[in-house]
Amino acid sequence: MEIENIPALLWGWPADKVIIAVHGSQSSKGDDPIRIMAEHANMINVGYQTISFDLPGHGDRKGEDTPCTVQACLADLATIMDWARKHWQSVSLFAVSLGAYLSLTAYSGEALDRAWFLSPLVDMRGTIENMMDSFGVTGEQLQREQAVATPIGQTLYWDDYAYVLEHPVSQWTVPTEILYGEKDDTCERSTVEAFARRFSCGLEIVPEGEHYFHTPEQLQAFVAWIKQTGLWKE
Repeated sequence: MEIENIPALLWGWPADKVIIAVHGSQSSKGDDPIRIMAEHANMINVGYQTISFDLPGHGDRKGEDTPCTVQACLADLATIMDWARKHWQSVSLFAVSLGAYLSLTAYSGEALDRAWFLSPLVDMRGTIENMMDSFGVTGEQLQREQAVATPIGQTLYWDDYAYVLEHPVSQWTVPTEILYGEKDDTCERSTVEAFARRFSCGLEIVPEGEHYFHTPEQLQAFVAWIKQTGLWKE
C-alpha cells in the first residue's frame, strides 16, 4: 500500500491496536526484525496490527529524488502517525537503530502506549561526529560542502548535523524496552545505559549480539525479548 506516496506494509488481521515500525539505515519496511515483531504482535492473544514503511532512499524508494535527511524522515514519521491515529484506538512503536532516534524526535510529544527499541541510536550527535572523525570530515568542511559521501555508503549532511545540535532528545515518557547487542559498535553501551537510566527504560544486553540482529541466535534472543517484555502472553 501507499500512505501519501510513502510505500508501506500493513501486517496482520484487523485489530484495535497498531505498532508503527520504523526501520534503520540501509534497511527497509520488510526487514526481518519488523517481520518477526509483526507476526508475533498479531497473534490472537496479543492483538496488534503493524504498519511499516520505507524511509527516503530505502526499500521501494531507492533512486527517488528525496535524500534520507533527518528532516525528510521526520516529515514521513508525522504522516504515518497522522494516518495511524485515524485508523486505530491504540498506537505503540517499534524502532530499530536510526529509526529509534527519528522516533524519539518525531514522537516525543505523542501519547504512545508502549515502545520497543532494537539497537537504538540514542545519541545522534555522537554518531554523526564519530563518522566525521572516522572519515576525516570537519564541521567546517561539512558546512561548506553541505553533503559528504562516505565509503560505507552513507552521506553526511550539514542540515542533519545542525538539526541534531539544535534538537537534542530531552523528553521521552513512553514506557520503553530496549534490546542491545554486547558487540554493538555503532552506539556505545555506556550511552545506551545512560539513556535507559534517564528515561526509566527496560534494558537487556544480548551476549555476543551485534548492532544488526540477523543470525539465528540473535533473532532467537529477539523473539525471547518480545515475549519477556510483555508483548506476548502465553
